Amino acid sequence: MPEYRPRVVDAELREALESVGAVLIEGPKAVGKTMTASQIARSEVRFDVDTRARSAAELDPSLALIGENPRLIDEWQRVQDVWDAVRRAVDDRGGTGLFILAGSAVPPDEETRHVGAGRFLRLRMRPMTLFELGRSSAAVSFAELIDGAPVRAGDSGLTIPDISDLVARGGWPQMLDLPTPRALRAVRGYVGEIIRADVNRTSGGRQRDSELVRKLLSSYARHVGSVASLNTITADVNGFDGTRQPETVAAYLDTLSRLMVVDELPAWSPNLRSRSRLRGAPVRYFVDPSIGVAALAINGDALLHDPNTLGFYFENMVLRDLRVYAQAIEASVFHYRDNTDLEADAVIERADGRWAAFEVKLGVSQVEEAAGHLRKLADERIDTSRIGPPVALGVITATGYAYTRPDGVHVIPIGSLRP
Repeated sequence: MPEYRPRVVDAELREALESVGAVLIEGPKAVGKTMTASQIARSEVRFDVDTRARSAAELDPSLALIGENPRLIDEWQRVQDVWDAVRRAVDDRGGTGLFILAGSAVPPDEETRHVGAGRFLRLRMRPMTLFELGRSSAAVSFAELIDGAPVRAGDSGLTIPDISDLVARGGWPQMLDLPTPRALRAVRGYVGEIIRADVNRTSGGRQRDSELVRKLLSSYARHVGSVASLNTITADVNGFDGTRQPETVAAYLDTLSRLMVVDELPAWSPNLRSRSRLRGAPVRYFVDPSIGVAALAINGDALLHDPNTLGFYFENMVLRDLRVYAQAIEASVFHYRDNTDLEADAVIERADGRWAAFEVKLGVSQVEEAAGHLRKLADERIDTSRIGPPVALGVITATGYAYTRPDGVHVIPIGSLRP
């Protein structure tokens, strides 16, 4: 078994288990949920590989709960009555840190999970960040940045070819030690399993058209980083002579969302001082940029020859990392877009209302324009008398040094960030 690499979510899991009776870890397949949970669990059952345990639990769900606590119940959603059994056990026993449930798909019946209020904490797990992959200099703390700390660090050490390779490989724990060609082949296999099996397994018994899933993933991959509408994606899937309706495509997208393959970024809704109108559509992203690269059947070299596409997928990678770092400080991530086309790729909002805004730019030549957009957002668009001024404004780049400009906007290479 490979050596465990620490994850940002480790501390979150420990804290959650000290707070409630059961913790639900959700994340896409192969993100490392089982390995992470196993570091703290004292007993476990895995319904994806232990068919005898699954059969027994289908007859008597309480059998899955027998073992030392915290007890890990992996792929719990394959025996849905287990949820109620855990809920009752938490009520009966009291105390904290009893169970860890891990799953790579959200059940179609959302009510199953709503009845866990007060007994469960949900913990979202995403693929590994550059920090977790060991590809960050870790010179700039995201938590300190969001608290208003200054920024100053040397060259992160990453090059554009490095970035292209990291985008294409993704942050999958099982592929860490593979050479790039084998890692890319593994990601393509991962996407193939989504198309052939995972979507059907997560569709509540409805048979899905694998060819439509393939076309939908390819279309979504072409619209990464955009607010492409459902009608746009439907037209793209249909081509010249297709007959699929938006409702059908929406149902398939919902399944991909429950598999946590797509990871859309919601719009921010701040108080405005201008008459600009906000655009409320989510931005289309994958949970990891490598999924889109595989869906397009390209590799890092192809991305290097298409800087525009590489820019969108670099943005996807940055948002993956920011969401992990933001979750660790109990902050949320949004995007800002208004009808004048002013935007911020990432707005970080803390529970106390403090906020920060970031633009993501592949090339350092784009920093000046991006910094101007951020200053305009903070100075002209947002009613800071109501929500306060930003604690940080920053342009996240692919390469170079970390520093603060005279206008107060930070420039931060993604390869310098740590939680």
